[in-house]
Amino acid sequence: MRIRPGRPDEAQALSDLAAATFPLACPPELGADDITAFIAEHLSPARTTVYLTDTDHYRVQVAQAPSGLVGYTLVVLPRTPDEPPYADDVAALVPDRPAAELSKCYVYPEYQGTGVAGALLGAAAAQAAAVQIDGQPLRTLWLGTNADNWRAQASYRKQGFATAGPRTFRVGDQLMDDVVMVLDLTSHRDDVRQTTPPPHGRS
Repeated sequence: MRIRPGRPDEAQALSDLAAATFPLACPPELGADDITAFIAEHLSPARTTVYLTDTDHYRVQVAQAPSGLVGYTLVVLPRTPDEPPYADDVAALVPDRPAAELSKCYVYPEYQGTGVAGALLGAAAAQAAAVQIDGQPLRTLWLGTNADNWRAQASYRKQGFATAGPRTFRVGDQLMDDVVMVLDLTSHRDDVRQTTPPPHGRS
């Protein structure tokens, strides 16, 4: 398994992956029409091409197995250090700036529980921790996930995310109950420095 940045020529494969896995995380009361509308608007090959080519605003990490791409993450970067999250309810829960959003983390079902999601999340967090916006390091990485998706929330907690509070999230014509989770990138950078071994020959 290899974790690496996504390439523009992989837009169709990542769009197919997202379209196949997004419905699996949706609550049963969400209708098929709303799921289809969300996929068409946010997970199409055209949208995914934007994510893969606009590297000033988006960062994509993919998990590649011998059989092909099996998962990916998308981090949305702020354009200015003080840019708040796009929704007021999220902005109130994520006060530290600069703040980036972990917008997507999708893994094919047969690879869930194998460590692929954890590897992707770790890579996304490490990449975000190294980003600076106008010279200011990112302080927070936040995400939203369905309030009933306990499995996803547990996975995020293992990577250091903490629950900050509720938000509403539109899928098609439906407003869903989500929870916002945040990762303190300042502490994450400190943890990485403390656990990284010194270069060979130095103490």
